[in-house]
Order: sequence, then structure tokens, then C-alpha cells
Amino acid sequence: MTIYDIFFAPFADYGFMRRALIACLCLGLGSGPIGVFLMLRRMSLMGDAMSHAVLPGAAIGYLIAGSLSLTAMGLGGLVAGLSVALLSGLVSRMTVLQEDASFASFYLTSLALGVLIVSLRGSNIDLLHVLFGTILAIDAPALYQIGAITTVTLLALAIIYRPLVMECFDPGFLRAVGGRGPVYHFLFLLLVVLNLVASFQALGTLMAVGLMMLPAAVAQLWSRSLPSMMVIATATAAVSGYIGLIASYHLEFASGPTIIITASLIYGFSILFAPSGLARRFFPRPHLRG
Repeated sequence: MTIYDIFFAPFADYGFMRRALIACLCLGLGSGPIGVFLMLRRMSLMGDAMSHAVLPGAAIGYLIAGSLSLTAMGLGGLVAGLSVALLSGLVSRMTVLQEDASFASFYLTSLALGVLIVSLRGSNIDLLHVLFGTILAIDAPALYQIGAITTVTLLALAIIYRPLVMECFDPGFLRAVGGRGPVYHFLFLLLVVLNLVASFQALGTLMAVGLMMLPAAVAQLWSRSLPSMMVIATATAAVSGYIGLIASYHLEFASGPTIIITASLIYGFSILFAPSGLARRFFPRPHLRG
């Protein structure tokens, strides 16, 4: 078997592999930078909670459409994710509960409700599709939707980049100068939910946050500059998608989990050998002497 047969033939021979690869690249472009901001804002677990929160909306969209319509399920997931985000913020501001506790409570309720709705009207195959996704089944309309979400994400980040960075590192200053921090916080949550809806179509609700947080963690181990972290996160997500698809094709593994496992292996390598990893800690370089 030649290098071409291993790395290029699957995409040259099969349209579904090409669509899956393009979907991975789009998800990396949108989810990578969003994951970096989530990590810097210490909202990593909230991202996971919101990925589960889209499930009841997707399930209701499934019921209304009567089939696994990605458009209906995507719109339902968007409404459900935003509702959970807004309700969690409202509860945390009006009660003694912290925002992470509110997210945890709502996400558990949403996950249970979504699984119940799908299991009542659908088959076990439908439930597996919703929970784990089928990236190899991405069709042209779904690819257009993922591409549109990526485009909106990149344009929005370019517009609100500076106030978003300021809110991450010094929200007190942003409030002092009348920077409308809550508005940018809501816009950021909207971008998070949009990218989770895009990832949900490919990876399912249980792994939608995978291409968002694992590449962001890798980027933090390799860099301390925000722009370079965003580039590294995007590249890591894209490489994970490509290698994961190749491995799943040749080994006959499920594509979604293989992509996330690939990102996890890159994360494990980074833990050991990145500048901020364990190798530098246990085997420090000798200081230069003048």
C-alpha cells in the first residue's frame, strides 16, 4: 500500500470522505478560537454543559420534522442552548447559586429530557445518531450550514475581538469605561452555542465540545500568545479531523470517536513535550552562564 493509498485515496475516491474532511476543517476554524476563549474565561466545563443543553431542542426539531432533519434539529438546538445559557445566567444573578452550578443543573435536566424525547418517538439508531453524530453522513445542505456558522463566527470574532479579550483579562476595567461587558458576554455565548450546533451535526451532543476544548488545551501548552494559541488550536482541530478520518477509514472505526481520540493523543503528546509540559519540568535545561 502506497502513501497515496493511505493518505489521499479515501478522499479522492469517496465524496462522503471529502465532505467529512471539509466539515472538520470548518469546525476547526470556528471551534478552535472559541475554545481558546472558553478556556481563558475558565468556562471549559460550561462549554461541555451547553453541548448537552442543545439536545432537547434537537429532539423537538426531530419530532417536528418527523426525521433526522439537520436544519430542524439545528434550529431547535440553537434555541435550547441559548435558553439554557440565559436561564443559567438569570438564576445565578437572582439566587445564591454560582453560574457553574446553574449550568450543571440545567444541562442534566436538558440531557435527560432530550434522551427521553428521542427514545419515545425514535429508534435506538436515531438515539445513537443524536448522541454520537455521523460525520460521514454529512450532506451538502449540512455542509453549507456548518460553513455559514464558521463564517459568522470568524466575522463576529473579528468585530468583538478587543472587548472580548478585555473582558477575559480585566472585566473590571471594561465595566469602568462603560464597555458593555454583558453584551459581549451574551454575544460570546451565542457564538459558543452556534458552534456547538455545528459540531452536534457531525459529532453528536456527547462529543460536540471535543474539537472545541482539546485543541484549546493543546494550544495553551505550546504558546502564551493569544493569536498563536488560536492558530495552534485551529490547526490541531484540522489535523485531528484529517488523521481521525484516515484512521477510521482504514481501521473501520467509528469516525467521530476516532477524531476525538486523535485530538486526545495530540493533547497527551503536548502534556509530555510542550514547552509547558512535563518533560520541561522534570528535565529542565541548564541556565546559560555569561
